[in-house]
Amino acid sequence: MTILVCRTDKLGDFITALPSMYVLKHHNPNNRIIACVAPLNKTLAESCDFIDEVIVDNGDSIWTFASELRALKIDVSITLFSSTRIAFVQFLARIPKRIAPATKIAQIFYTHRVKQRRSEVKMAEFEYNLELTKTLFPDINLDYKKPLLEFDDAKKIYEVFSINNDIEKDVIAFHVGFGGSSDANWNLDEYEELIHTVLIQNKYQVVLTFGPDEKELYEEMQGRFMAYNVVFYFSQESIRYFAKLISNFKLFVSTSTGTYHLASLVGTPTMTFFADTLFASSKRWKSIGDENKQQHFMIPLEQDKRQKMFDEVLLLLKTID
Repeated sequence: MTILVCRTDKLGDFITALPSMYVLKHHNPNNRIIACVAPLNKTLAESCDFIDEVIVDNGDSIWTFASELRALKIDVSITLFSSTRIAFVQFLARIPKRIAPATKIAQIFYTHRVKQRRSEVKMAEFEYNLELTKTLFPDINLDYKKPLLEFDDAKKIYEVFSINNDIEKDVIAFHVGFGGSSDANWNLDEYEELIHTVLIQNKYQVVLTFGPDEKELYEEMQGRFMAYNVVFYFSQESIRYFAKLISNFKLFVSTSTGTYHLASLVGTPTMTFFADTLFASSKRWKSIGDENKQQHFMIPLEQDKRQKMFDEVLLLLKTID
């Protein structure tokens, strides 16, 4: 059976789709899994051995896109997060069975509409995605391996990175920027204090990571830590390279954004900051990795509670083994 799985939004959202693709492939190894993704996620999708083919929605005309899908002779599609565009394209491609959550006007283009009410956040985003696979295979096993993605050459990538940056200690990385659905974070002064807490211990190498659209933030943090032994990584390589690199880190500290999901995907322990709302909470956006390796903090709006949580995070960073 040829199965198209669609998740064409941002990095973190796409990573929440990967367990669904894994279980569909392992339910029957003869299933051909085609991932429909945004351009940003192409190389990461191609790294997954449970995905047989990757098709990218480049935003071309819906008629061209539908023609490409029709040529793949797809038996069934599962759209984990829908838009009118992606729904209509599948309709035009004449995919016989089209499964999606029963939300928005786009649902009229699907043959099987599943009521999930994700806004109630009764489970995490990736768990809702997994539940959709039961519509196709009611007896499917929803278990998946953790970490879900591993690379044979990750150690070699890290060794080169360490040599180039004179790294001789385990790395604690901080990603101080925003992104994705994240709407809560510490400010830069608070991050500076957290980073100094690690630096004064002199036990770990601090690496600050920045996305390709965070040049101003990169320069700001360079100015703040010019006199300290801090490595600044400004991403210019692929997401696949970054995944290989961070899979070797001891801890990845960030807000709830795509890089957090990427770190958890490859098995790196995470310390992550979420908004104190159900929509943006850790209950909804916990990542797909081992929960024992995830530390979640819901940043309160009240200043006294916020300070109390900040002090808790400081203490944890002071006591990392």
